Amino acid sequence: MSGPAPSGVRIVVITGLAGAGKSTGFRALEDAGFFCIDNLPAVLLPKMTELAAHAGSGIPNLAVVIDARDANFLSQAPRMIDEARRAGHAVEVVFLDCKDEVLIRRFSETRRRHPLAPDGTVIDGIARERERLQELKRSADSVIDTSTLTVHELRSLLSSRYATQGRNELSVTVLSFGYRYGMPPQADLVFDVRFLPNPFFIEELRPFSGTDPRVASYVLEREESQDFLNRIQSLCEFLLPRYQREGKSYVTVALGCTGGRHRSVAMAEALGKRLGTLGTHAGIWHRDKDKE
Repeated sequence: MSGPAPSGVRIVVITGLAGAGKSTGFRALEDAGFFCIDNLPAVLLPKMTELAAHAGSGIPNLAVVIDARDANFLSQAPRMIDEARRAGHAVEVVFLDCKDEVLIRRFSETRRRHPLAPDGTVIDGIARERERLQELKRSADSVIDTSTLTVHELRSLLSSRYATQGRNELSVTVLSFGYRYGMPPQADLVFDVRFLPNPFFIEELRPFSGTDPRVASYVLEREESQDFLNRIQSLCEFLLPRYQREGKSYVTVALGCTGGRHRSVAMAEALGKRLGTLGTHAGIWHRDKDKE
């Protein structure tokens, strides 16, 4: 007698350079409820997805790390990923990249040898790894440059993107940031809220962030704040279903103020709640809220 019919699985493939944050991504997806496998040989991906797809497996979400350590089968990874897609699985490839000088510093700080240059220099290993991974990078659905991200920021980015996203659901992240610390490179839509009065200059509000009710009231109880939120909400109502229709898996809406602690935080929280009333669950990430 045949067993239960298989069903499609949601699969996130994490790949990228050594030192760019694959271990952090692995742990973030594990915490988000994914069944995670590190350093999976590419040729085993179809078999693993077949097992996960079988009814009763209890594995609706699967995350695998495929990287340059898979020397024998890495070249087959794009074909294996396409095969999983043809079998009806929702596969997303996330490539973690990083600038060479940052990778060199990270290896120096941890005193690790590069896995592809055990007897050579780190820069030799990076060059070798980039060459091996170039086809996977070209075919990736998302390339995240982690050069300016801390471990905690990368974890927050991936958690907000994947923690609440269903298999066929557009993942929306509302991100607050400070222009002082640079524009968020992962943002799809960026809005500047520095036109609003700054609570930083109110002595009794300065020590608190935009998540504090007193600061939130100061920022939000203004006609211009509500008008601005109405306009962003209307734009999201127009854009999000069209992004999803075109196959986009995630959208990051960023709101920035000077330091990323007061105005942008309060506005991001408010926008997240508004999107929730539209049936779109948005993850909230306050990138710079706790910086000096």
